[in-house]
Amino acid sequence: MTLEIHGMIGHLIRRLNQISVSVFQDRMRAEGYDLTQVQYAAMAALAHHPGVDQATLAGLIAYDRATMGSVLERLVERGWVDRRVSERDRRARELFLTSEGTALIEAVSPMVREIQGLIVDGLDTREQAEFLRLAAKLADAGNTRSRVPLIVPETYSAA
Repeated sequence: MTLEIHGMIGHLIRRLNQISVSVFQDRMRAEGYDLTQVQYAAMAALAHHPGVDQATLAGLIAYDRATMGSVLERLVERGWVDRRVSERDRRARELFLTSEGTALIEAVSPMVREIQGLIVDGLDTREQAEFLRLAAKLADAGNTRSRVPLIVPETYSAA
């Protein structure tokens, strides 16, 4: 029996997120890594924007600022991220990948790119490109309605 919700976009997006999380976790675990999608996103953002603060990092990956603190705490505990006192503002902390964090990102990034294909493997190549285009369009259009919008500061948008 099919329920009406099975054809609703919100339900389908939630299901796709469940699938995405499962595929990511299963692959990381199988390869011997204890890494979540959010941890990966934070580290990947730091690889491109070293020295940002916690609030900026949260905006760069569209993640809740308060929860970002616990994510960062785990990354610091594992030795993958380093917090340093800012030279510009002694009250602020800047975030950097450690050498171990950089090595981890370099090791898992090819797998993460492969995982993206597994998430959409029910679509042919043309459909995958169209799905990504439309998903990005929806995410951009709805960004301001999100409780945690994607925020790329102007100083980083060209990078």
